[in-house]
Amino acid sequence: MGKAVRTPQPPRIAVPSTRIAYWQLPASVRDRIGQIVGMVTAAESAAEGLNSAVAARLHTPDGRYFVKALSVEHRWVWTQQREAEIAPYVDTVAAGLIARIVEDGWDVLLFDALAGHQADYSPDSKDLGHVARLLTRIGELPCPGTPLREAEQRLAAYTSDDMLRHFAGDCLLHTDLNPANVIVNDDDARIVDWGWATRGAAWLDAAYWVSWLIAAGNTPQAAEWWAAQVPAWQTTTSEGVTAFAEANARMWAEIGTGSTDAWTTGILAASAAWRQYRQASA
Repeated sequence: MGKAVRTPQPPRIAVPSTRIAYWQLPASVRDRIGQIVGMVTAAESAAEGLNSAVAARLHTPDGRYFVKALSVEHRWVWTQQREAEIAPYVDTVAAGLIARIVEDGWDVLLFDALAGHQADYSPDSKDLGHVARLLTRIGELPCPGTPLREAEQRLAAYTSDDMLRHFAGDCLLHTDLNPANVIVNDDDARIVDWGWATRGAAWLDAAYWVSWLIAAGNTPQAAEWWAAQVPAWQTTTSEGVTAFAEANARMWAEIGTGSTDAWTTGILAASAAWRQYRQASA
């Protein structure tokens, strides 16, 4: 495998797309969807996240499904293809992909709808153990040969060259531990939205989780304790964790500049708090 080119990449902006209702898709697209899942009798738009123009739970007489769609002209439409490519490799930890449709200017992904609730990351939540086990299961998956972004490439703009070695690896990563992406039921947890799947060091998904735990009210120390429940966390070093915390804080500072969106400002503050904790502990 060739070495990743350390070219700074644009950050994942929090609001890349304007949300529209399922019924605003062209009739030809909805007809194609109906041919696959049956007549759609109701569609409930997702309240969280704006990474897709359409994100909705579909109701049919025979079942429940989830649809994501982006215009083929959107600059992030490649994430639709990436998610479709990665789906067969993550079906034990994600929602099952039913079909990808490219029709009338729209790129559409159809999934089985997951039963459960969005993860609660607050202190003492019973969901935290489920999420730690989910990250453990992701870490056990083989990394597919499909093209993926490299972790060190994605973080290159936010740290020094000599720190990037901590992030390199050959493990499959999700990288977006936003609780809206994690669905928990009585038995386990699954994670959706794999469009930004990445190849890198095994411990990084647990590291990405830390800031979200802090944003939900956990102390940095408690958040790191939960990260340590993921076996891959033991493969990193204190220097590596600090390097990531600093890079992650810089990334969110860039993304969140001028934002008044509550979850963006929340994760920005949490990332800064973790960085300060690591610096004080050094």
